[in-house]
Amino acid sequence: MLTIDVDDFAFELKDGTVKHVGASTTSATVKLYHATAATARQFGDSQVKLAFDDEEGNEVEIALDPEQVSSLVEAVEVLREEGPISE
Repeated sequence: MLTIDVDDFAFELKDGTVKHVGASTTSATVKLYHATAATARQFGDSQVKLAFDDEEGNEVEIALDPEQVSSLVEAVEVLREEGPISE
């Protein structure tokens, strides 16, 4: 399941083209639940792209610096050690 929450978002659809016409302060939150696949690959010269897919065909991609990925991996390991998360 993919949810998208966009604050103060305004767009125009004209001749098949979508154009953002809202304020530059627009923000969004995207959540993908029950991902069934996750991959990591190089992105550009210095980042790692993480991609997550679900059974409905939704996909979310995130580009992170290697240090951020290392911190994320460490946080998951702590969760495994301290809680009910299993492999």
